[in-house]
Amino acid sequence: MLGKIQCFGLTGLQGYLVEAEVDVNAGLPGYEVVGLPDTAVKESKERVRSAIKNSCLKYPTVKITVNLAPASTKKEGASFDLGIAVGILVATEQVRPQKVKEYVFLGELSLDGSLRPCLGVLPTLISAREKGFTKFILPYQNANEASFIEGVEVYALKNLKEVVEFLNNTKTYLPLTQKKWVSEQGQAYEDFARVKGQKVAKRAMEIAVAGGHNILMVGPPGSGKTMLAKCVPTILPDMTFEEALEVTKIHSVAGVLDLQKGVVTARPFRAPHHTASVVALTGGGRNSKPGEISLAHNGVLFLDELPEYARTTIETLRQPLEDGVITVARANQTIEYPANFILVAAMNPCPCGNYHSKDLECTCTPTQIQKYLKKLSGPLLDRIDLKIDVDRVKFQDLNNENLEETSAEVKKRVDAARAIQLARFQHDDGIYCNAKMSAKHVRKYCKLDTATQNLMEQAFEKLKMSARGYTRILKVARTIADLEGVKDITSNHILEALSYRNIDALHY
Repeated sequence: MLGKIQCFGLTGLQGYLVEAEVDVNAGLPGYEVVGLPDTAVKESKERVRSAIKNSCLKYPTVKITVNLAPASTKKEGASFDLGIAVGILVATEQVRPQKVKEYVFLGELSLDGSLRPCLGVLPTLISAREKGFTKFILPYQNANEASFIEGVEVYALKNLKEVVEFLNNTKTYLPLTQKKWVSEQGQAYEDFARVKGQKVAKRAMEIAVAGGHNILMVGPPGSGKTMLAKCVPTILPDMTFEEALEVTKIHSVAGVLDLQKGVVTARPFRAPHHTASVVALTGGGRNSKPGEISLAHNGVLFLDELPEYARTTIETLRQPLEDGVITVARANQTIEYPANFILVAAMNPCPCGNYHSKDLECTCTPTQIQKYLKKLSGPLLDRIDLKIDVDRVKFQDLNNENLEETSAEVKKRVDAARAIQLARFQHDDGIYCNAKMSAKHVRKYCKLDTATQNLMEQAFEKLKMSARGYTRILKVARTIADLEGVKDITSNHILEALSYRNIDALHY
């Protein structure tokens, strides 16, 4: 007898159909899996055998051959367990084949027959739906993740016995009810109201978030750089459902999705340690999983102590900062992951941290300072829109009892500026903030009058800007104008944008 079951595999964020063909024939007892299976798929033999036996079903003591088609594609993971088990049961006439043809099966089996959750359910179901598949059977623990997808009929079952009962119509199970997604603010981070002083830094943070710009803070230890960075999530605009699905796909494949929620409800804030490797940051490894910059998609990537990262690690940020994607190329496959994030970076101006301080004396030698600052290349710094000095907070500011502006108040202005940008780019796919404008959009939306154009020309020559730097100044100025709610960019907007472009602490 032959049983054919529909399953799905994943390559990056894209799913592909896998047909599990199970042949049960007379011969010496054996179990063979073909079709480029990895170790996890090969080990399904023991999981499937024990799961069938412990579910009070008959496991055939004959020759079993499992072919995972197409044979030319590498099959990875344990999500094929359920499909293989059902195929064996169909081939041995323990399950009726009529109903089986309608469904796609996903799930890892425990030895007792229960279903374990599998990774990448959301991108798998979305890819399957795009290919015309609408009915699925998967583990109960993946129910929350699957319940946010429209246009599908999903049955989340707890074990192999329930699957057999459902397929044989001996017991009724209801499909999942679609849930409504609600945006959340996220974790309890710092509030701007707790940050004393640092008015310039707060203003720069507001501009960065309002326009989706990258920002670098340079200052001595204890000046509040990390605290300022942790305030950023509290002023980020709320995610849309489409953005949440994009983020959830990545987190699901990476195995960091909260299965209780089933979907990401707040913008990510990722803060990897400076010892993180290139693969940890960009993605890759044996299964080419997404890295930190993809996990920060549609959110914030915070890199504290930026020069302490390995230079090769930092330089990998160039492509995603420019293109919003990261290409993970390995020997057996090349995968592209989205990586559209706001970079918030912090660093000391020198190894001791006191170079260029108004109050403290630097103990570093010129060679040490040069070596420290040269860890950041010019091309990388050119991709950071705002650079600010964050000096020590004064005693008077720390003991000031006056209430500072709260994150909620700042967020109102950010939301208003983002609303202007969304209206501006409503007919442009993939653009939702000023930082993502192309050269065509800059020419259209960042027009300058004669006086402002002359000012920009003088700054271009004096600061020896690159073409990229010139464009990014205009984008930041456009954001400042949006925060003020005005249509045209003025000289004041350009001057403020220029003040965030070059700081003395980065030059020696």
